[in-house]
Amino acid sequence: MRLETLFFDLDDTLYSSTSGIWEAIGARMIQYMVVKLGVPALKADEERERLFQLYGTTRRGLQAEYQIDEADFMDYVHDISIDQYLSPNITLRNILESYPQRKVIFTNADTGHAIRVLKTLGVQDLFDKIIDIRSIDPWCKPQTEAFAKALELAGINNPKNCVMIDDALRNLVTAHEFGLFTIHVGEPKAITPVDAAIMSIEELPNVLLQTY
Repeated sequence: MRLETLFFDLDDTLYSSTSGIWEAIGARMIQYMVVKLGVPALKADEERERLFQLYGTTRRGLQAEYQIDEADFMDYVHDISIDQYLSPNITLRNILESYPQRKVIFTNADTGHAIRVLKTLGVQDLFDKIIDIRSIDPWCKPQTEAFAKALELAGINNPKNCVMIDDALRNLVTAHEFGLFTIHVGEPKAITPVDAAIMSIEELPNVLLQTY
């Protein structure tokens, strides 16, 4: 395999899912639904999960069924103190630096949130591009159209020369369909059709040789 580009998901991939960030963002989503949309507090969590499963992201579901202002929603839910949950990760930086290939963030979050996370981890300068939720609008991962758009934006001619590293199985299934080598973060063993699995991003060299 002639490896050219590494695609990384952001949240729960470049840092541990136990960091608390996703829980904080989820709480902000519920608060947004209750305060701004009038969803009953006791039903908001269930409604958020329904929208997430049906539309791929809560944001897309709220756009479709509640006609929210996307920018207002994204600003609201990402209004958390990243440095309360993350700190510079020198091990991650060393791992990323060991790969000469181009590195791209592909996330269902927005660029502002991605930059804050990358800066806090101390790795922002190692990524060539951020493909965020606005870049692939009106789609999102794991939709086929989202991946097609991301590959186009990244200038990829042959997806088989790329890797997708993500914590969500459904995203990796779509990436596999495009021919990318897939690595599942947060799992002890690969689930078909994923190619490899690691418990944390620090284990990346165990399944992806620097000599590729």
